[in-house]
Amino acid sequence: MVFKNTTFPCSLFIYFIHLLNLLKVEVGIKLQQPNSKILMILGVKFRAYPTEEQKLILSQWMGCARFIWNAKCDEDKYYRTFAQKFTIIKQYYLTQDQSYSHFKSKDLSPWLSDCPSQILRNTSTNWFNTLSNFKKGLCGRPKRKAKTDKGSIYLTRELFRFEKDQFGQTILFIGAKKNNIGFLKFKAHSHFQIPKSLYIRKERGQYFVSFCYDDLNDVAEIKPSEHLEYLHGFNKEQLNECVIGIDRGITIPVCTNEQEYDFSKKQKNHMAKADRYIKRLQRKLARQQKGSNSRARTKHRIATHHAKKANIRNDFAHKTSHSLVGNEKNKVFIFEKLNTQNMTLKPKPVQDESGCYLPNKAKAKAGLNKAILNVGWYMIENYVKYKAKRLDKAVFKVRAAYTSQECALCGHTHPDNRKSQDRFKCVSCGHTDNADKNASKVIKSRAISLILDTGTVLVEDLLSSASGRGGSRKSVKGSALNRIVDEMSKEMSAT
Repeated sequence: MVFKNTTFPCSLFIYFIHLLNLLKVEVGIKLQQPNSKILMILGVKFRAYPTEEQKLILSQWMGCARFIWNAKCDEDKYYRTFAQKFTIIKQYYLTQDQSYSHFKSKDLSPWLSDCPSQILRNTSTNWFNTLSNFKKGLCGRPKRKAKTDKGSIYLTRELFRFEKDQFGQTILFIGAKKNNIGFLKFKAHSHFQIPKSLYIRKERGQYFVSFCYDDLNDVAEIKPSEHLEYLHGFNKEQLNECVIGIDRGITIPVCTNEQEYDFSKKQKNHMAKADRYIKRLQRKLARQQKGSNSRARTKHRIATHHAKKANIRNDFAHKTSHSLVGNEKNKVFIFEKLNTQNMTLKPKPVQDESGCYLPNKAKAKAGLNKAILNVGWYMIENYVKYKAKRLDKAVFKVRAAYTSQECALCGHTHPDNRKSQDRFKCVSCGHTDNADKNASKVIKSRAISLILDTGTVLVEDLLSSASGRGGSRKSVKGSALNRIVDEMSKEMSAT
């Protein structure tokens, strides 16, 4: 900056430069704040309390919707079988549409006339959309629905309306003018906007109202690549302040370099109690006759205890994600990329030369799989993502290889660094720490190193280096040569 023909005091100029530096540091720990607004889709699920008469009518409507869905599945199967036997060109695709009126008959299916035609139309439309997505490779082929204690109906705008009662509470009117169930009571635990459509679901004898609506948010949507490009201008000190590494485990579900998040003692007791009941009821279920009413009641009790466990996991995921994202200091969240589906696969059977099966530790692996799925790793990650998106915060992933074996202090990587589940001790520098906390620090340091590297690319939400063979490189801080030497020394000592 050059000032010509002006008299500018030196002390004031130094103060001005110092003020700019302070502003740069304060702005540096904040992500971009856009001025535009976007529409975000939010989903809610409320508990409904229908009367006995309303339960009967809703169950009948759900049965009619299931009948139309199964009829369309049978029709599709018939056309496919006919085309495979008698035609060369697959002309049966031309006959698959959203029509349902030919299933209504006064002699064969008179009960369909008691259901609003809009529900039957919506069911047929949903079936056709599912089939279209199957042809695009987005999902599986629509299948028949069995008659169980579950059910749902899809209602469009002409079949419901929200009103206020005399006490100021929101109530829901369900049905058309001539065919309706009246006002349905439900408990709204949060504010919402009027949706264009909604679902009424029945699960374990309980009814729920769920729908999505467009919410106008003051924060514009920023892509992860834009976040990464903006973070490239930060220095290491600024990134240390706003980046947080999150390690997910079994004993400690979520651990950061500052705090640990675990189920409360009361939640653990409830989950253990539910497991005991499930085990007892499963033995009882095995002794009961299939199709009996007592077996159906036992299945209902088992489903209730499974639902209790699911509610506890959901509550823990919401509270943990709220605590993480709600902290103003945390701006960038780093997870390790975990493939839970592959981690929870059953072990393959092992055979010897004679064909006899050998022990493959399937029982121990089943216990490990149950412990992994009981925590809800993906649920926690998903909740952090959508809550961070609403607050204009970034979420990235790094590779999970050797995060539990690498030292956060010196970067030395060796399997002997972690000989126990909760204890980490580096064999090179002697650094000692909790294993999960050390892993969270390693995740954070890897992410900071990749963000500072201008050659870092973003594959979906995974941070990886663009250099190296194949355009990808493992983000391991320790030297690869030291790792090879350590592995060789370990093999030599074992022999």
